[in-house]
Amino acid sequence: MVTPESLAELIEGEDVMDAEPIADADRDCPECDGDVLEVGYMPSALEFVTGWKCQDCDWAETDRE
Repeated sequence: MVTPESLAELIEGEDVMDAEPIADADRDCPECDGDVLEVGYMPSALEFVTGWKCQDCDWAETDRE
């Protein structure tokens, strides 16, 4: 089962400090049209990031600029 922390780690590529509950992003993956999950997380004490990850492929992105 995917936890908020493990989903955030998949998106970030490394450990995160904390993560909020996973939500359905209400959007389709731009690569495979699969379902996308959304999670907010803190990769460090000074940063909050919202990330999106497809359930069916490796696609992921964040709201970082």
